[in-house]
Amino acid sequence: MPVDSSPDPIDEGPDMIDKDFLQMLACPETRQALDEASRDLLAKVNARIASGELKTKGGTVVKDPLESALVRRDGKILYPIRDRIFVLLADEGIPL
Repeated sequence: MPVDSSPDPIDEGPDMIDKDFLQMLACPETRQALDEASRDLLAKVNARIASGELKTKGGTVVKDPLESALVRRDGKILYPIRDRIFVLLADEGIPL
């Protein structure tokens, strides 16, 4: 049986998403390009998550810290990456 040798689009942590793959992704609402969230941004977001003040656009309180995420090019919305899955749903976006 052949083994899939294609590169994994995401590895662990920031700066690990394949750049060609990242260029294919866009915000589901505005179609703006997305970038990897920096470690600094993730630290700030995780501090707000820990304080219980952060909600998704759909109104759900974010309870679990983020290890990685994508940020909309205008810096206003963050899309989590959970268990190596890109959560690109408008209601799951986190307003910054």
